[in-house]
Amino acid sequence: MPTVPPSRVPRRRVRAAATALSVAFLLGPLLSGCEYEYADDHWDDDSPTAVAPPPTDAALPRDPHLNEPVTGEELDNWVDGVLPDTAGQVFHTGYGTVAAGAVHTETTTPLPAGTYALTLACRSLGRVSFTVRKGEESLVDLRLRCGTSRVNVVQLSADAVLSIEVAARVAANYAYRVSRL
Repeated sequence: MPTVPPSRVPRRRVRAAATALSVAFLLGPLLSGCEYEYADDHWDDDSPTAVAPPPTDAALPRDPHLNEPVTGEELDNWVDGVLPDTAGQVFHTGYGTVAAGAVHTETTTPLPAGTYALTLACRSLGRVSFTVRKGEESLVDLRLRCGTSRVNVVQLSADAVLSIEVAARVAANYAYRVSRL
């Protein structure tokens, strides 16, 4: 039986056909026409036009002065905002300003045995260190990123006076509250 050689199509024709097919596929929707018919009652010229709200930017930059220390009435307002009212009995509240590189120490009134919440907050361009001690025993020792508040729970098994130490590398405002849970 004689064999028939396979027919060969020149490569140039295959390439040209592929290019023409691709162009037709891409331009097809643009070249074809479409028509859409609206219902008779679609357009209501008496209704007010709806205006889209202006776009909002969720990534607005923060105010660079937001964490700078403040004084006077601004300090009082800041403390009211970062130390919200508590449901428990408040035993001691302290706030103020600590100079750059300085350490400020305060003591609470005598606290009866019980469980307490220590709310700590700061306002500064750097971190502020808080150390809370009962005598020689350290109950809380942390460096707080300013702009946030931190609540620590401590258990006092006997009456005690707490020592609260605040230190910062740059000027800072601090605030704390000791309340019973």
